Amino acid sequence: MLLYLITWLEQFEHAFAVFHYLTLRGIMAVLTALVISFLVGPSMIRHLTRYKIGQTVRGDGPQSHLSKAGTPTMGGALILVAIAITTLLWADLSNRYVWLVLLVTLACGAIGLVDDYRKLVLQDPRGLASRYKFLGQSLVGLAAAGYLYALASTPAETALLVPYLKDVSLQLGPWFLVLAYLVIVGASNAVNLTDGLDGLAVLPTVLVGGALGIFVYASSHADFATYLKIPHVSGISELVVFCSALVGAGLGFLWFNTYPAQVFMGDVGALALGAALGIVAVAARQEVVLLIMGGVFVIETLSVMLQVASFKLTGRRIFRMAPLHHHFELKGWPESRVIVRFWILTVILVLIGLASLKIR
Repeated sequence: MLLYLITWLEQFEHAFAVFHYLTLRGIMAVLTALVISFLVGPSMIRHLTRYKIGQTVRGDGPQSHLSKAGTPTMGGALILVAIAITTLLWADLSNRYVWLVLLVTLACGAIGLVDDYRKLVLQDPRGLASRYKFLGQSLVGLAAAGYLYALASTPAETALLVPYLKDVSLQLGPWFLVLAYLVIVGASNAVNLTDGLDGLAVLPTVLVGGALGIFVYASSHADFATYLKIPHVSGISELVVFCSALVGAGLGFLWFNTYPAQVFMGDVGALALGAALGIVAVAARQEVVLLIMGGVFVIETLSVMLQVASFKLTGRRIFRMAPLHHHFELKGWPESRVIVRFWILTVILVLIGLASLKIR
């Protein structure tokens, strides 16, 4: 939106042309999202507290969590507000990728909002039925996958890149639809499962989102993409602004969500952020790299799957409690130790993922 104003102002002062640079708009997006979070956050927390929209705690979970009961939830709406406003301000709104990613993020956020509303406001412990939640995510994922498939103009845009190997990619054809769907829906649910401790999910999301912004920037420039031997996706560059907005909004939310949390993001934030990571990775053709960088999300999801499968097949549990972060809590790790160690693991995995830009 501001690009139109900047273009007009250039008639009077050429210095405004600097705002056309993507890197500067990315920096401004981080700062804008941060400021919005800091300004809106306290008011939102007060309103959530006033209307008693607070966290419910499982009785069979770690005893340290009992004190979290009543903590304002649905704070993920703060992240979505900051991302949406910032993206609309600093991105080129004629870019179709911007609208696709923003709509996917907000649509999954809306699904999470309905789930949170039913659980926290209507006091329905089931929330939105799992089948309806999954149906909504599936419709969003399939629509996004279909749009990207129809949008593809080169074979590289529907190929699966194998990182760390030189010139190795798999042509997917229509199977691209399946991969894109699984990545978007899988990432959405994986972040949601990870969101169980103060700040545990949001900082890894920020780190992975920022790294994906680097991949987007490289993929959008033909020379960089050729040099780094990654797929060149024309027109994807504006997603740098979206990724920057995600980083700023996530850090702004972490200000209030860090241990001990003043607010939790709820499904409205977790489902949306996971979907955002998924759709950006698909658009940039970095699904495998997302799997690596988001290893914490993957491990948390696998721990739930293994726990359920083991209990159904053998009647025994592999972990003391799933997702995995609860297992370590029940082993006696303080919550802050679990959080920080998972953050450190994410930093390592993100660096390994970024190394794929040069290791071929």
